[in-house]
This record gives sequence, structure tokens and C-alpha cells, in this order.
Amino acid sequence: MNPVEGRNVRKVYRTSSGDSVAVDGISFALARGEMVALVGPSGCGKTTLLNLIGCVDLPTSGDVLIDGQSTSLLDDDSLTVLRRDRIGTIFQFFNLLPALTVSQNVALPLVLQGLARAETQRRVSDALSIVGLADRAGAFPAEISGGQQQRVAIARAVVHRPTIVLADEPTGNLDSRNGTIVLELLRKLAAGGQTVLMATHNLDAAAYCDRTLPMQDGKWVYSYAG
Repeated sequence: MNPVEGRNVRKVYRTSSGDSVAVDGISFALARGEMVALVGPSGCGKTTLLNLIGCVDLPTSGDVLIDGQSTSLLDDDSLTVLRRDRIGTIFQFFNLLPALTVSQNVALPLVLQGLARAETQRRVSDALSIVGLADRAGAFPAEISGGQQQRVAIARAVVHRPTIVLADEPTGNLDSRNGTIVLELLRKLAAGGQTVLMATHNLDAAAYCDRTLPMQDGKWVYSYAG
């Protein structure tokens, strides 16, 4: 079973000026341990698709399946649990809480799960070691660089061991050196068995992936192995 599948997925936003089709009847399957790039111009549907897979939104028609479960058949509480336990998200703008330390930011998903304090501390320490920031655990976001903040965001996204990692322009605010560090970290996550889907405008970033899925006007243009 693939951890992520989409079957004739369509998302329509209804506004006072008429319907806007963001995702237009696409199907897809993402394998375990696969790193896939989602590319295309602004407004092509990339972020909408990430939101559908991330259980932030539901399709208007068709099915998005996470580990075989159709998100459209789940109630709000079940969607919250699915999103909390099986999905990790990395944002372009880091989205760290400035009043919390690095370790406290990383611990947030585990706090939401109600994990025991000792196990939380162990997993946070492991996650920060993976991203090379164990020595910055007590720092606040304002005290570390943008590249380091994005690595903290990656640690936060994977500390609860999700099946799927969604990354929305994760290198968009980074210089080339820090962008490379982030892409290599994502590559390691995929090598460890997690499914990574990265939306990006950067074709050099997409080259790190196993496959590229180009979108335009809510549809696939073509796909190829990277």
C-alpha cells in the first residue's frame, strides 16, 4: 500500500465571482521512501495539493488516501489525529514560535500527542542531532540564522516520526549553501523510509528528488524519473 494516493482529485473554490478550479481531476501515488518534487508556476495548484494531502483541506470530489484511508470519510477529530500523527510539514517561512527555545519548538508535536516527558526529551535530542543543532537546543529562534531556523523546522516536522513529510518551498528563503544542507536532510529522510513531497520553483532543488511532477492549471503536465 502506498502511503499517499490521489484518485481523480478535484478542488474547486466557490467565490462571489464564480468557481475557481485549483486542482482539476488528477491522480497520483507516492511510494514509501520516495522524494518527489512538485513544480510549476505560482497559482498552478501546488499549495492546494499539499493542503489536501496534509489534511488541512478536503477535495471537492475524488479521494485523497493516507495509508489507505480516504480523508473525505473522516470526521474532524479523526482528521486532526491523522494530521498530528502521520504528517509533518516544513514551511518556507519556518513558522517557529519566537518565545520558545529551539528544543521547545521541536517538542511541540510530541506535546500535542501527550508523549511522556522523558521520551519527548529523548526524541527532541535525537531530532536536533540529525539536523546538526544539538548544541543550539537552548537558543531562541532570533539567536540563530535563517538556515539554522529551517533545520529546526525540519526537526520539528519529523520528531513525531510521520509517514509523510510535506515541504512547501523549503529552500525559498535560504542561500545556496543552506539550501543544499536542507535538501540533503530531506534526502536522508526519504532514504530512511519517509515519503517526502516538496513543492518548489527551483529546478536545482527538484533534481535532488526521485521524480518530478510538473503542474499547470491544476493538472499534471508530465512526470519523469529524476
